[in-house]
Amino acid sequence: MARARTEAGAHASTGRDTRTGGRIAIAVAVLAVVAGGVYGGVALKRHGDAGRAGPAGVPSAQTTLVRRADLSDSKELPGTLGYGAPVTVKGTGKGVITKLPATGSTVTRGKPLYWVDDQPVAVFYGGTPVFRTLDKAAVKAGASGSDVTVLADNLKALGYDIGPEPRPTPSSAGTGEAPGAVLTSSLLDALKRWQRDTGRQQTGTLSAGQVVVLPGAVRVGAVKAQLGDPAEEEVLSVTSLRKSVSVTVDAGDAAEVHQGDKVVVTLPDTRRVRGKVASVGTTVEGGPDGDASGNDTTPSVRVTVVPVDSASVGNLDAASVRVTFTTQTRRHVLTVPVGALLALQEGGYALQRPSGQLVAVKTGLFARGRVEVSGAGIAEGQRVVTAS
Repeated sequence: MARARTEAGAHASTGRDTRTGGRIAIAVAVLAVVAGGVYGGVALKRHGDAGRAGPAGVPSAQTTLVRRADLSDSKELPGTLGYGAPVTVKGTGKGVITKLPATGSTVTRGKPLYWVDDQPVAVFYGGTPVFRTLDKAAVKAGASGSDVTVLADNLKALGYDIGPEPRPTPSSAGTGEAPGAVLTSSLLDALKRWQRDTGRQQTGTLSAGQVVVLPGAVRVGAVKAQLGDPAEEEVLSVTSLRKSVSVTVDAGDAAEVHQGDKVVVTLPDTRRVRGKVASVGTTVEGGPDGDASGNDTTPSVRVTVVPVDSASVGNLDAASVRVTFTTQTRRHVLTVPVGALLALQEGGYALQRPSGQLVAVKTGLFARGRVEVSGAGIAEGQRVVTAS
């Protein structure tokens, strides 16, 4: 009986212990959930705090002075250094070519350029070729014209006495003949003396093909003919003695380039030499019609640049170079670094003083990291905030 009670008490005690253990487990679980919720809430709050941007710090202001200076805008374009565009010399008259010059040789006034039938064909300076025979018959006919002027000017420049200056006669003014000197017997006598002194036949007659009229001294660029070829062929090409750079400039930008403008030429060895614009082409090349292959090309003009000191490119006959043109210059203007400009929401720009005050400005030329500025309240020497 006692044993039964004991077992029953033990059983009851075991039941109570089990229920108590369950209650404890539930309490622990609840505490864990609560604790987890509290911890999770704290973690989420911290995460939210971290996600929200704090108050912005005051940036360190870098300042600069408003300065007065010259601003120049420039443009660099590729160019080709050489002796300029070659000019083809074509012979006239009968005979065959018997001697040719060396490529690269220089020919000046009165000197032979090539030989036909063993007779030298000399260079005369001028703008009109000899297009007819100048002889005694032409004197009797009162011949005058620009070819006579070429003969007179060259013989005189070579040191020959041509007699009285062969000026045009008043009666020739209304004949429709090209203006120029009148052919005289004294001029033909001077021609005869020149022929004697240069080893030519002393005929006192000048025919087409006996001289080549060129603008000035030339350099032989390329020899095209061969010995024995007829004289009435392309004999050779000549170029200027002075080296120049040919630059292709977009037609829309050509108005910014002027004859005499100063430029800088960068050579293949990175040396920079001074140059100037010798000429600006007036013929537009390319455009919607395209090039020879039918492709559209940008309309452009040819600009010729010459080195100020020809010796600076003396070791180069041909090369690819870069030419820097100054396209726009603003002198003695107020300037600031481009990084000092602030774009306004309503449009335009402003400068910021170190105090934070904004001052609206009008911008002008941008060049080499600086900008021209103007406006009320902007003066030289003032300090403004800049980002660079």
